[in-house]
Amino acid sequence: MTSADGRPAWSTFRDALERAGFRPSKKLGQNFLLDENMVRAIVRDARVAPGDRVLEVGPGCGFLTLHLVRAGVELTCVELDARLLEIARALVPESAGVRWVEGDVLAGKHALNPDVLGVLPTAPWHVVSNLPYSVSAPFLACLCDLPEPPASITVLVQREVAERIAASPGSADWGPLTIKLQGHYRAELGRSVGAALFWPRPSVESAVVRLELLPERLPRAERGALDRLVAHLFQHRRQGLARVLGEHWGDRARALAALERLEIDPRERAENLDLATLRALASQHRS
Repeated sequence: MTSADGRPAWSTFRDALERAGFRPSKKLGQNFLLDENMVRAIVRDARVAPGDRVLEVGPGCGFLTLHLVRAGVELTCVELDARLLEIARALVPESAGVRWVEGDVLAGKHALNPDVLGVLPTAPWHVVSNLPYSVSAPFLACLCDLPEPPASITVLVQREVAERIAASPGSADWGPLTIKLQGHYRAELGRSVGAALFWPRPSVESAVVRLELLPERLPRAERGALDRLVAHLFQHRRQGLARVLGEHWGDRARALAALERLEIDPRERAENLDLATLRALASQHRS
C-alpha cells in the first residue's frame, strides 16, 4: 500500500524500524512528521527552486527528503542514526544524487561538526529541515558564525523555539537566541503543526519558522562583544541596566556614562532593548 504521493504506507516504515531495533529517543527529539500534506507545505514554505543547494539535518525516514528531491534541489542530508539513514536511502531514488552524511551535526553546543563543515553546500545555499528538538537552537546559532551562512533557513521546530526566534523587544521570548539570529536574518513565524501529525506524538506543539539572510549582516568585528554583552544582560534580564552593565564592565561609572550618552534610562531592563540599542551598548565597551 502506498500514499497518494507514491510513498509506502507508514506501516512499512514501522516494520523496518522494528526490524532495525529502533526506538525513538526523546532526548534526541526523534519525532517523525507523517502527514504528507504538511511535508509538501514545508517545501513550499522554503521557496526553493530546482538546482538550489540545500542542507537537511535529521532526515529520519526521508519523508521531507523525498519531497525536496522532487522539488529538484541539490541535497545534502546529515543523519545521526545509521538505522534511519539506511531507511531514508532506501526510500529516495539513487538517481536523485543525494549526498548522505552519517554523524552529529554538532561538535558540542557551540560548534558544527568538522565533518559537516567539510560538506556544506557552496553559497548561495539553504537549510530545510524538520529539526530534531535537541539540536535546533544551538544549530541555528552556529549557522550565524559561518563565513558563508545559508541564504535562507526553513525549519520545523518546537513552537516555543519558533516564537523565540521571531520575537520582538519587550516580549518574554526576546533573548540571546533571538538577538543573535536577527542580527543576520529576517525572521518569519510560519504555520503551526499539531502534535497529532507526528510519531511518536510529542508533548509540545511545533511551528515552521523561516529566516532570510539580511543584505547586510552584523559585522564580524561586533559579534563577540555583542554576544558576551547579551549573555550577561539576559542572565539578569529583570534588573536595571546600570547595575548589570556595571557588573559586566567592572565599572559602574563607565556604565552610567555610556547609558547617558545613549539616552537610556539606567533603570531600564535588557529585555526592552532592541537590537540597534544593544549594538550601540556593545560598541561603547569597545570604544
